[in-house]
Amino acid sequence: MKKFAVVLSGCGVYDGTEIHEAVLTLLAIVKNGGSYQIFAPDIEQHHVMNHFTGKETQEKRNVLVESARIARGKILALSSFDAAAFDALIFPGGFGCAKNLSSFAFKGSDCTVNMDVEKAVRAMVTADKPIGALCIAPVIFAKILSDIDITIGNDLQTALKTEKMGAHHHNTQHAEVIKDKKLKVFTTPCYMLDANIAQIAEGADNIVKAMIMSL
Repeated sequence: MKKFAVVLSGCGVYDGTEIHEAVLTLLAIVKNGGSYQIFAPDIEQHHVMNHFTGKETQEKRNVLVESARIARGKILALSSFDAAAFDALIFPGGFGCAKNLSSFAFKGSDCTVNMDVEKAVRAMVTADKPIGALCIAPVIFAKILSDIDITIGNDLQTALKTEKMGAHHHNTQHAEVIKDKKLKVFTTPCYMLDANIAQIAEGADNIVKAMIMSL
């Protein structure tokens, strides 16, 4: 049974993890014979959005605490991640990847990446273990790793920013998975496209299968 580490960035598409992508990733892991442990960094969210009005609120929330909602409380701080204990690492999308796990939403190609996120990604790459990212999450890989093949779908401006960070962007459609030519790096567009939930499920299933096949 292959063990996945799943990294969340909060709870809710506009300020954290995209919930459909997270849940369908977990489902895909189990459906394909794997198991998972959920992680999130123990940090304050950049901001909190009202998902009904689309407006920012004055609340303060913690990424680990909010991610625990999706994990049903079964979650660990990302600072405790040990690459030796896992076969694969995957990041569902949502704006939290670009606001909490990195500053891509605000600084574009000049962004920084959370220290625990970078440490986890680099540890898995060094161990030659697969890493995956859905939706906007591949921008994290573009910043951390050089000269890699990724996709965020077909949004030109976002693609140009990833290429400015040194990545090679590939335009994709629903459920397509891009694998880097050298490293075990897998990406799929999901809600970066105008997708429905069935297409998200297919994309999550395809990337999980591809990662397992690389082991």
